[in-house]
Amino acid sequence: MTDYQTARVSLGVRLRELREGAGLSGRELAFRAGWHPSKVSRLEHGKQTASTDDLRSWALLCGRQDAAGGLVTQLRSLETHYANWRRQLAAGHEARQHSYFPLDERTRRFRIFESACVPGFLQTAEYARFMFRRGVRLHGVPDDGQRAVDARIERQRVLEAPDKTFHLLIWEPALRFRLAPDTVMADQLEHVIAELTLGRAEIGVIPMRCSMDVVPSHGFWIFDDDRVIVETIGAELCLTDDDAVEPYRRVFDQLSRSAVRGPVAVRLVEGVIGDLTGAAASRQKRS
Repeated sequence: MTDYQTARVSLGVRLRELREGAGLSGRELAFRAGWHPSKVSRLEHGKQTASTDDLRSWALLCGRQDAAGGLVTQLRSLETHYANWRRQLAAGHEARQHSYFPLDERTRRFRIFESACVPGFLQTAEYARFMFRRGVRLHGVPDDGQRAVDARIERQRVLEAPDKTFHLLIWEPALRFRLAPDTVMADQLEHVIAELTLGRAEIGVIPMRCSMDVVPSHGFWIFDDDRVIVETIGAELCLTDDDAVEPYRRVFDQLSRSAVRGPVAVRLVEGVIGDLTGAAASRQKRS
């Protein structure tokens, strides 16, 4: 169970305690609130997230208006763990990139694993542009185009900070997925090679054919030792409980042992470029 789901279940337990303390059945509470009877059950079992108004109504109907503040505080805590993309991107991708600046500033050690795309810290402007376009289409959020790209590139300046360390792991498929036109992909791969050579970050590439003890099911970012951010299709998860963060630290260490670095990593990326350009040439020949 995720931190988010655990917190939602905990809130549900508290709601049930208040209802039972007031001597109300679930059906009676639902009737007084004007809700469908199943809503009470869903809230109490952590199957639905309550709104602030739901919580205040619940406390009022249970004769415990004094409990409303605590319930809302629990909800706010829950929401720090889970933010759907429509809400995250309501003001566009530019605002979201800027929202990370304070976290980037205070973080001293970054550990980043990406399994499906090039990490944001290593993205070229054109590759980032196509990534943002996907988010706009999928979530129906404002398209702030160049401003979003500029904000991402600005965020990359943190790589130059002398008091920070960066450990980036990229699974080989993330380099091979055609998330942009071939020319953009080729430029992006050349940029990864440049960063491998420049050494601003320790970059490891995990070959597809290597043996791994863990499944690289999704990417994640670890900020110092106390925060993990995971991007899913529908939302961004922010995990801060040590019990939730620790597995990501262990998985990162295990994945790191499977990665190649330095000249070996450069040759691997060059091979991906060769496959990309070869496939493009073959398509042109057939056409």
